Amino acid sequence: MFDVVIIGAGISGAATAYELSKAGHKVAVIDRYGPAAMASGWTLAGVRQSGRDPAELPLARAAVDIWGNLHEVLDAPTHYRRGGNLRLGRTEEELASLCAIVDEQSAKGLPIRFLDGLDAVRDVAPAVAPHITGASYCTTDGHADPTATVNAFLAAAERLGATMRFGEAVVAIEVEEGQVTGVRTTRDRIAAGQVVLAGGIFGNDLLNPLGLNVPLKVRLVSVVRTRPVAPILEQVIGVANAECAGRQEVTGRFRFTSGIDDWNGNIEDGDRPRVRPTTRDIAATIQLFGSLIPPAFDAEVEDIWGGLIDQTPDALPVIQRAGSPDGLVIAMGFSGHGFCLGPVTGKICAALVEGRDTGFDLAPFMIERFARRNDKTASLSLHG
Repeated sequence: MFDVVIIGAGISGAATAYELSKAGHKVAVIDRYGPAAMASGWTLAGVRQSGRDPAELPLARAAVDIWGNLHEVLDAPTHYRRGGNLRLGRTEEELASLCAIVDEQSAKGLPIRFLDGLDAVRDVAPAVAPHITGASYCTTDGHADPTATVNAFLAAAERLGATMRFGEAVVAIEVEEGQVTGVRTTRDRIAAGQVVLAGGIFGNDLLNPLGLNVPLKVRLVSVVRTRPVAPILEQVIGVANAECAGRQEVTGRFRFTSGIDDWNGNIEDGDRPRVRPTTRDIAATIQLFGSLIPPAFDAEVEDIWGGLIDQTPDALPVIQRAGSPDGLVIAMGFSGHGFCLGPVTGKICAALVEGRDTGFDLAPFMIERFARRNDKTASLSLHG
């Protein structure tokens, strides 16, 4: 029997496994595929505070404080770089939007400023295109390697005694007399007094039989990765209307994404799932990023994929201990920007499992908020 079963081996589940294992709990991590097989592996892997909803900003700032020496804590590389985040403006309307973001977030103490004019932007990022007329710039934002980071968390948890069960899907969370008693998988039953559900787009398959639901719309982001080229870009690049974002990895590869689009429901199962964007989406993504960073047009394409986003109506996640059944912690619906939060999400989920104060106001992330709202789906200001 385990103390805690964690469903999902993305960054949220991996970080939670590490925190609970470090605290001495007997932990099992179960994933139908493997480490970082879905959102955490598909992501742009931005580690940003800028552009966050005010409710998320405290979590993001706390996470950034952790990222700096996370590789030392986990004794494995994360390839984290704090090169900043540039959100580029091309029109007067976009510049006005960026100025509003800078005013709002600088008032909250975030080190973000407005770069007025092309020369000011190129002083920070010389490779940007000549039609850029301004940008917001947060110096403490950055990026990391998503797969390396998730594997680092899981390896650290495993050294502390955690059990990894990959290629095995959880088909039910079992409950007796209002108390979680374990999970049933495609292989067997696993007894546990508590369950952390960090299952992304599959989470509602397990919540619905318990009378719970996180309202999600699964959306698609197209991703292009090139072969390595000489380093020319330190920052994560986005635009004011969130139609494109990208960065240069420490390997020299460009990794860039489209905006958020509808998904046709097709996913290819295997050792790792595969979602295939259309030729039209990929062509548009390449054109958009190349129009921002022209040298990207000369890079050779290495890989193309689609990433799925578990978007909630307000683009905020659900992070809470369920009122019923007892013993269930939920962490899902991160809406395409949960990677940065991963180290803090793990600490919060561990505290919820142990019944401790998390140190954060979780009211904005409670599932009950959806019953009180009739909002249209929020637009994302920047994913990753």
